[in-house]
Amino acid sequence: MKKILLISDSHGWLDEKLIKHIKNCDEVWHAGDIGNIKFCKNIESLKPFKAVYGNIDGHDLRSQFGENECFSCEEVKVVMTHIGGSPGKYPARVKDLLNIHKPNIYIAGHSHILKVIYDHQFQLLHLNPGACGIQGFHQVKTALRFEINTKEIKNLEIVEFGKRNEQSKNVNL
Repeated sequence: MKKILLISDSHGWLDEKLIKHIKNCDEVWHAGDIGNIKFCKNIESLKPFKAVYGNIDGHDLRSQFGENECFSCEEVKVVMTHIGGSPGKYPARVKDLLNIHKPNIYIAGHSHILKVIYDHQFQLLHLNPGACGIQGFHQVKTALRFEINTKEIKNLEIVEFGKRNEQSKNVNL
């Protein structure tokens, strides 16, 4: 069994309130708009880290991470990208990825809007963790936490850790 923390749109901000959630998971997955390499190094010092680059990420992050990440966790297939739409509104490149890889979980970031939707057309769980940074229009910093046990996705929880504009500490490990 793996405990996953899914985040997106940090824009380089590693909130001190997020650290306890990172420490209580097995892996951290980031759906783009990471912000900087230092953010990655800080998380990688705590837990295994998978990510895709987002539209704000520069060459340094784009050379380390891909636009798409297709992988398995336990026996669950995962496709992750940054700008990927939502059920019924996927761009053509995402539809191609979903048809080729046939994932159980599809992850997108970018919108800063937390979404958990079962997509009946592609028979997958669509996840967008919202935004965990302080830049953007979201009102609350959010993430998703869940477990993968063999083929099961379970114990999915929304993590809220403060208002976007609330004064919190940016961690520098």
